[in-house]
Amino acid sequence: MQGIQRKIVYVTLYEGIAILCASVGLAALSGAGAGTSTALATAASVLAVLWNLVFNTLFEAWEKRQPVRGRSLKRRIAHALGFEGGLAAALIPLFAWWLDISLWEALLFDAALLIFFLFYTFAFNWAFDRVFGLPASAAAQPA
Repeated sequence: MQGIQRKIVYVTLYEGIAILCASVGLAALSGAGAGTSTALATAASVLAVLWNLVFNTLFEAWEKRQPVRGRSLKRRIAHALGFEGGLAAALIPLFAWWLDISLWEALLFDAALLIFFLFYTFAFNWAFDRVFGLPASAAAQPA
């Protein structure tokens, strides 16, 4: 599976699982009710979807220009760190506003979720590539 179809399946699966996990995590960490936590997780998901599309488009364009093809452990770690770092820049202010806490508190609060999502992103991408195959940008070129 390639192109826009791959991106739609990827984003739908990734964010669906993420909303479920984040709703539970946000409720447990913040003490907010299920409705508040689910609404915040959904808002965060909208931001994440937009960032996901932008980041993965840029990452695959960069990846296509690399002389070595494939997704090594180092490349997967760079992908996960880049994605999560950019997402944190958007989510920390959102969490501070939504939960009426300081940016510092939001940073600390978000750290637990960021750690979870760092591993989740890495594992999800690895599993997604195993099930659906590598995108054309990372596939080995025929000899």
